[in-house]
Formats: sequence, C-alpha cells, structure tokens
Amino acid sequence: MESNSVVKIFEEIGRLLELKGENPFKSRAYYNVARTIRSMGEKRLRDLAREDRLKEVEGIGEAINDKLKELLLTGFLPYYGELRESVPPGLHDILLVPGLGPKKTWMLYNTLGISTLDELESACKENRLAGLRGFSERSQKNILQGIGHVRNSLGYYHYGMALGLANILMEGLGAHVGFGQVNLAGSIRRCREVVKDIDLVAFAGNPAKMTAFFAGLSQVAGVIALGETKATVRLHKGIKADLRVVKEEEFPFALHHFTGSKEHNTALRQRAKTMGLKINEYGIFKGEELLSCRDEQELFATLDLAYIPPELRENLGEIEAAEKGVLPDLVEEKDIKGIFHIHTTSSDGINTLEEIVYFCRETGYEYVGITDHSISAHYAGGLSVEELLGQVEEIEGLRGKFPELAIFSGVEVDIRTDGSLDYADEVLQKLDFVIASIHSGFRMTREKMTERLVRALSHPQVTMLGHPTGRLLLEREGYPLDLERVLLAALEHGVIIELNANPARLDLDWRHLKRAKDMGVLVSINPDAHSLQDFSDIKFGISIARKGWLEKKDVFNTLTRQEVEAYLLNRKRS
Repeated sequence: MESNSVVKIFEEIGRLLELKGENPFKSRAYYNVARTIRSMGEKRLRDLAREDRLKEVEGIGEAINDKLKELLLTGFLPYYGELRESVPPGLHDILLVPGLGPKKTWMLYNTLGISTLDELESACKENRLAGLRGFSERSQKNILQGIGHVRNSLGYYHYGMALGLANILMEGLGAHVGFGQVNLAGSIRRCREVVKDIDLVAFAGNPAKMTAFFAGLSQVAGVIALGETKATVRLHKGIKADLRVVKEEEFPFALHHFTGSKEHNTALRQRAKTMGLKINEYGIFKGEELLSCRDEQELFATLDLAYIPPELRENLGEIEAAEKGVLPDLVEEKDIKGIFHIHTTSSDGINTLEEIVYFCRETGYEYVGITDHSISAHYAGGLSVEELLGQVEEIEGLRGKFPELAIFSGVEVDIRTDGSLDYADEVLQKLDFVIASIHSGFRMTREKMTERLVRALSHPQVTMLGHPTGRLLLEREGYPLDLERVLLAALEHGVIIELNANPARLDLDWRHLKRAKDMGVLVSINPDAHSLQDFSDIKFGISIARKGWLEKKDVFNTLTRQEVEAYLLNRKRS
C-alpha cells in the first residue's frame, strides 16, 4: 500500500477514536504517526516495514508498529475495518461537513440520535441544534450549506489521487505481452480537478483476454461488469474504473471520443456535419467511407483543425482557436526554473532549510523561495519577528554554501480580517518577497472579503497572493469574493497570483486562470510544500495551468534566476 493511503487511514483511525471518546492520547498517537509517515520516502517506509525496524522510528510503539506493518505489507488492516463498522456509517459523511469535528458529531449522535446527513439536515431546519452547547442559529445555517457541499462532493475524488491509480492500472496492463496500446481518457486526461471515475481506452488482438486481465489486477476490489470489449471495476480506494478495448484502426477515434467533454464532442460533431462528414467513437465517415487516421493529430487535421491538447477539450473556445491557428503553446513542467512557497521545520514543515536547499540544487532548480508561516498562525508554528529575522540570517549563510542556487527569503504572511498584514512594514522590507494568504476569518460577506483582499494587494511589500479563494476541494468551498475585482487589484499593483499546486487546493481554479491570463495577471505555480515529497505536486499545478490556457510567458517561475532576481529587486525598490 502507498504511503499516502496509509497516512489517510491512520488519520481516519485517529478521528474515529476521537469520535468514540477514546483516550485523547490514543487518537493523538495515530495522528502523530500519520505525520511521521508523510515525512518519509516511500522506499524508506517500505524497507523499514520489511526489516521490522519501524519501532526504531520515534512515536511508533509496539501496538502501532504491528498495525502499520500489517497494513503496509498486506494492504489490509482488520482493526481499521472493525473500527469503521463500530460507528454508524452515516457519521462518516457527517464528519465531512465543515465545522463538525469528531466531538460535535458524537455529541449530536448521543443527544439527538443524529446519524445521517438527512437527519442532520432535518434537525437544522427544525432549529433543534440551536439550544445545544456550541451551536447557534448561525451555525445551523452554515451546517446546512456544508451539507449541500458534502452531497455535491460525494462520489468524487481528487485528480492527483485518481491519476496515480490510473497510472498504476496502465502499468499493469502495459506489462502484459501481447496487449496493444492503452491510454488515459475521460476527465482525468482533461485534468479536471476532481473526477468520478477512471477511463482507459486500449486496443488489443484479443479484447476479451485484456478485459479479463484488467478485472483481475490486484488494485481491483470488485467487478461491476465484464464483457469482451469493456470492463467496469471498483478499486480498493472506492473509485470506479472503465476499460474499453477497440480495434487498432478505431483507437484514435475512441480515444478522442472518450476524452472530450460532452460539449466539446457535440461541437465537433456539428463541425463535421457542416463539412459533410460524421464523427463518432468508431471513426470519421464520408458517407459510408471511413477516413483513416493514424492518431488524434490526423483526426483534427481531417476536420481542418490544429491539434487540440486534451486539457482544453471543454468547448470553451478551443475549436475556434484551432480553426484560426491561435491555440496557446501550453506551459510544460520542463519550463519551471524554480519554486516558491516552501515551509520548513521553523513552522509546520518537516524538512530543515538546508535539506530543502540541497534538494532544490540536486533537482536542478535555479532558485527557491522560503515562506514559513507568520506569527498569527500559532497553530502552524508561525514565526515570531526574531525567528523570522533569524531565518533571514540563516539563508544568507547558506547562499555562500550553495552559490549555484538563488535562495530567496520570504514569508507566508496572514492577511488579517481588516486586510492588514501580520508583520510591521519594516520587518517585511527585510525580506526578498512576501506571499500574503488568508488562513482564518472565512465567514465574511462577499463585499467585506473582497475589500480585505484588495487592501492586502495594495500593500507595497506583497509579491504574491497565496491560494486566492481558500478552497479545499471536496471539503470546503472558497470564501465569497468578487474575483474580478481581486484580479484587477493584482494587475493594478503588480501582484502575482498563486496557482497552489496542492492537489487538495488547485487554487486558482482553471476557469479563472484563463481570465487572469486574458487580463495580463502573472501567475506563479507553487507547491505549498511542507515536505520534500510535496515538491512533486508541481506536476498537478502544471496540469491545471495548461487547462487554464497558460503559456510559459504567463508563469512567473518559468523565468530564469537572473530575471527573477531582477524582478524582485525592482519590486522592492518601487
């Protein structure tokens, strides 16, 4: 089992123990182990489990060691399953409602017998929560909104998690001698931020053999449907996966059909019709004649269009742009020259400053920007003024040790509710750059939240706006704001907008990235890394940037070291 999956299971065990009112030290132990696992590399964790050396890791006692080893080596943990079964299943959904942690959820279950989202919704509408300790009429209203968000999110999965599973499935199929080509399709290939299932398209000489092999992969928990050319399965993670096997000559057409959104495919069919052609998953036809295409490039060329990258196939102007030959030259991962928004052990990161700098140098980056949390973020180990200035000195010392890498001193400073920043101006002036972010006070009116952000963006020391809408995918909607005004303020004051590459955020949304591009607002693709492992999240940010039509020229951290140094220096002087 992958380390990310183990982390989530141990975090859930902690929540379930807390929910049941177990000893808080017991639940905290699982939370702590989850954090420890997150900091380890996949290989080291697995090696320690095989060698039975997990107990050497601080915080892993005998009981947790046995459970962790069992889960890592077998992929199953009966204790976890029994714990889940001991709690009414509906409580798992209630725990997803923002503002309802384990203690409040258990209290509602014990006092009002609420064990499902429907029962919680009824209780809120009947005003039965307002009299309970810790609840009010306002909190009832917020809970009702949260229930709606949970219902809309159930059955969806983060793009990053789904992509990882899809790649494993394709590796499994690709390892079988005799099978033809297999490719991602559907919403994952279009890089949607959340997806409902995994779509794969393939061709093979023996389709029935391929679908049977697919249904027998170790990642499959159950088979929903199995036929000669199609198989639908459910994976152990809960997500469904579909495999369609077609003839080799049909492959480009099937791949295109099962990749494009419904709207894109409809628009393309209409275009084909005006040309006297018909297009579907089996081919492009002129009357009864099949027009052969070796790949998707030839498919689009047959319709007098430039090749449309999969990320853009949403019918949001890509067909018209392809017709005119003005599609964007989308940014690629190789274009990224450096990384900003990195947390160290000084706040809530798990790697030291020097470890991060060494990693960035070995990775080949030209620069790195360090941004621990500011003082108000006490829950994340926010830095005092003295600690921040101490880190500036430490960075200065490392510059001599790592001359081939530019190390920029910065901070992720909290934007207070009135739009002011968490440090005095004279402190911020000592830094190379500043990322301003909101971490609290989400429940403001649209007008007040917008004013809060606009004021922060007008501060001369602010270089970037971090995770601009504050959304957490499948957990929390972004705070209400007039994003057009925020983007205009960023443009006016020369502030860079962050595309937070964390797969749970992917904020700014790709739809708004296209607007930012059109306005001329510069974007920085940042991993918001709290560990070395998080640096790889940059690839998810690249996918969303491409989906938002961003080119290399639209992205700040595609600039060279010299260009970034000059930009930040000029910004400080202005």
